[in-house]
Amino acid sequence: MNRPQWLIGALLACAPLTPALAVELNQDFALQIDATVASDYRTRGISQTQGDPAAQLGLTLQHASGLYLGAWTSNVDFGYDFKTRQEIDYYGGWYWQANDEVSLDLGYIKYTYPKESQFNQSDVYAILHAYGFEVAAYYGDDYPTYFGDRQANLYTYVAYDAELPAEFKLRMRYGRNDAKDPLYLSASGDTRDTYHEWEVKLSHELAGLDWAVSYIDTDLSQAECLNTFGFEDACTATVAASVSKTF
Repeated sequence: MNRPQWLIGALLACAPLTPALAVELNQDFALQIDATVASDYRTRGISQTQGDPAAQLGLTLQHASGLYLGAWTSNVDFGYDFKTRQEIDYYGGWYWQANDEVSLDLGYIKYTYPKESQFNQSDVYAILHAYGFEVAAYYGDDYPTYFGDRQANLYTYVAYDAELPAEFKLRMRYGRNDAKDPLYLSASGDTRDTYHEWEVKLSHELAGLDWAVSYIDTDLSQAECLNTFGFEDACTATVAASVSKTF
């Protein structure tokens, strides 16, 4: 989910939650399986596959207390001579639900990259859902950048989910990524430590699958994108499609 060294990117925009859909193992435990195929793997507005498709799979073991553990994987492509072609994330946390409209998700997630372990990093996160709104924060202090391998980063976002006619769903999200150091270098030589990104997603369930299309963009210029992530078009506006299934 992240670009390494001078290509450092963003991590998961949404940590794994614990919704109701899951395979019941016994009275206390359930297993949730999430499978997705997407036309582009973007997180925090940045492509992790150079605009190519991605296949993703997640497994989450849930306990009746709200505790959960899981793992998630996707193909990635950082280009150049980097050997890793896979991302594997491990996470654990606690999900508390006050009622059908209010819930809180607290957890820790570790992002790993086989054959390129120097790019591994982690976040703690908190996600509050209330009456269709969602507010989240992710913080990590071990991000690798060209300033060193112990950099701090704070990502926050606000989102809103709405039910539309004909059982369509709309999700709107606006996020801010705040790095400790001025990572983003423009064509004029100016630097900044913050960028913003946003997504508008329309989804619909059909034939037991969740079909979605998203418009995704950031306020990073092509020069900032090239200088930070290694590609001019990794941060530009795009329309991405996906199909997913939760068991």
